[in-house]
This record gives sequence, C-alpha cells and structure tokens, in this order.
Amino acid sequence: MNSLDTEKKHGKKRKINLEDEQSPTGMELLPQDIIHDILSRLPITSLVQFKSVCKSWRALAQDPHLVNLYLSSTSKKDPCLILHSDFPIRNHLYFVDFAAHEEEKKKVKRIHAPFSCKMPEFDVVGSCNGLLCLSDSLYHDALYVYNPFTCNYIELPKSVNYPEQEVVLGFGFHPKTKEYKIVRIVYYRNSHGSGYPRARRIMYPQSEVQILTLGSPEWRRLGKVSYQLVRRSSEALVNGRLHFVSRPCRYKPARRLISFDLADEQFREVPKPDCGGLNRCNYHLVVLRGCLSAAVYCNYGRLEIWVMKEYNVKESWVKEYNIGAYMPKGLKQSPDRPFKMWKNSSNGKVVRALCLLRNGEVLLEYKSRVLVCYDPKQGKFQEVLLQGMPNWFQTVVHAGSLNWIDSAIDA
Repeated sequence: MNSLDTEKKHGKKRKINLEDEQSPTGMELLPQDIIHDILSRLPITSLVQFKSVCKSWRALAQDPHLVNLYLSSTSKKDPCLILHSDFPIRNHLYFVDFAAHEEEKKKVKRIHAPFSCKMPEFDVVGSCNGLLCLSDSLYHDALYVYNPFTCNYIELPKSVNYPEQEVVLGFGFHPKTKEYKIVRIVYYRNSHGSGYPRARRIMYPQSEVQILTLGSPEWRRLGKVSYQLVRRSSEALVNGRLHFVSRPCRYKPARRLISFDLADEQFREVPKPDCGGLNRCNYHLVVLRGCLSAAVYCNYGRLEIWVMKEYNVKESWVKEYNIGAYMPKGLKQSPDRPFKMWKNSSNGKVVRALCLLRNGEVLLEYKSRVLVCYDPKQGKFQEVLLQGMPNWFQTVVHAGSLNWIDSAIDA
C-alpha cells in the first residue's frame, strides 16, 4: 500500500486530530478574567451547552476559579428550581431555570438521575452550592450527593440504623471549614416498647446524632440531642448553620428555632420573632437574601414573613411581608392527591414561601401544585405557567452550577 492510500485511509482520523489541535478560538484569545466574567453571567443551561462544544471550552467551563465565581454570582440571578414529584409511583426530578432566556425559562425539563434504579423512592434532603442530597425513602438507609447538571454523584457510607426510628436530616457547607457535612438526627424506641401504647403519635424517647463529613469513610456519633425536632429536612442554611423547628414537649411546650453549627457541631437556640404564630405548627423557615426568615401561615389564608436582618439578634426580626389570601385558578380542579405527597407536605399549609426574585417579587408554592409570584409593591398575584409542569411537586430552590466535591471520596 503506497503512502497516498495510507493517507486516504487515515484521512478521517487525521482530520479529527487536526480539529482537536486547531488554533485557539476568539473566546480563548480574550483575557482570562474577561472570559470568566462572561461565563459567570450565563444561565446554568447555557453553561452546560457551552462546555459541550469542544475540549478547550469544556476545560474553560470546569476551571475551579470559574466554578467558584459562578457560585458566588448566583445570589444576583433568578433561581433554578428543582421540582420533586412523587406522582406517579416512581419519583421524578424536574428543573426550571428562571435565569434562562424567556422561552427556556417557561419550560420544565426532566432530570434523569443515573442512580434511579438503585433508589427509585427518595426524598430531597437539601440543596447546597449546586449539589443535591437525596435520601432513600423506601428503606431509609442510602444517601446520595448529586449534581443534576454534571450528572456526578456519590453514594455515601451507610450509617447506624435502629429497628424503629424516625430520622431528621440536614445537608450543608460551612464557609470557614470548607467542608460539606450531613447530619442525621435519629429518634428511636428502646427494646422494651415505646412506653406510650395509647399515644396518638408514636413516641421515640431515645435519640442519637450522627454526622458525616464528605470525604470521610464513616459516620461519627455525637451523642444525644435534647430537642424533639420536626421531621422535615433542614429548611434554611445560614452562616454555616442548619436550622430546624422543635416540637412542643412536656417540659418545653413552646416551639423553638434550633440551629446546628457545621463547624463546631453544636445545637443552639436561635431567638424567635415576637409573633404568636411561631408557637403553632403552621410556619416554616426560608432564606431570603441570605437572611434567616420565618413564614407564618395566619388566619384567613394570610402569610406573614419575618426576616432576621442581623443573624442571632432578636431585635433585628422585622415583619417584611404581609401577604393576603389568594386562591390560584390552578387549584380549582381537585385531582386525587398522592399519598406520599400528602404525607410529606408541610403540615397541610396552603402556601409556602420559596425565595425572592430579582424584581423583588416573592415566589410562592400553593398546595404542592401551583407556583405564584407575589408583587409586594402592588399587592398582586400572578400564576407561573410552565410547559411540562407535573401535577404534584415539592419545590427546592437550587443554585445550578458545575460544582463538585474536591475530596478523596471521589475515588
């Protein structure tokens, strides 16, 4: 075979190699700080497409400096929402990017989790720095950390389980220690029975706090906890602290706001605002512009939102929003409610505050079925109509990014 035939035979391969080694594009000729500034302004859906163009652009999109810059800029953008649907039977995840272009942000897109066969039924523990933590709701054992936009995921080590237990989970990151941690608060019954055979709610008198630092091979035990926390995933991560709501009990009848510091791993009480609704069960915690906030469901369908302007200072609580009653048109039809969605709903509240949009409007979720924007200046409501919306869902405010965990656990 002569050299000409050989060149023709390998022509396609050589062409591909030449394309891989082509001269830099116009983007790559720009100064690095300008490139990072441009890319940090893109919505996450555009950034995912950007990194798929070629190897050099992929390397640009995955530059650690850009990943950190992108995360720090998410507070200036409209959020990305993760919708967790328990109906039909197998759990599904969807997302909508409010920061995307006009046409794209009106579409709900399905997320295909690569581990769904291993864990078909799951709960969303929380979202932090572009990462989701998911727990097995069927067998109450497996835990995954997952980036839905890079498809990277890890299954975490198994923790200690008890025959009869109730678990409260939290997932977060501490900015000083630079560590991701998952706290697992286990309430369990002793081997002699519950001690409350006629109680309307099963009591779990024993407790144990377990914690895992991502990158570590096993969980650590921190001992007991003196608070009975409401069985919800941690609703607010502020200043490296996860926040929970306590249940009333015999010696502590008032509900309390409890923080768990991911640095020193201690529980502490946080001062509450002076509003009577916090002693009832119909309120939830939310983060608004980086501040710990409490959304209180009041009489006649009203919603008050109190914001702690200066963290851990009781006098800094301010009633920032007073939202009147509203019934979205999308709730006029009453389809059958899936049992699990009903079970996991926030104590049957009609409305749940999610976040603030860049235009100052408050994003609300009504009965796990409808998203609504509320304009506090004009007192007007507007339903968010999205193509491909599931019938039932629970909304997680998410910072879409290409972030991943730089730790030994990846190996």
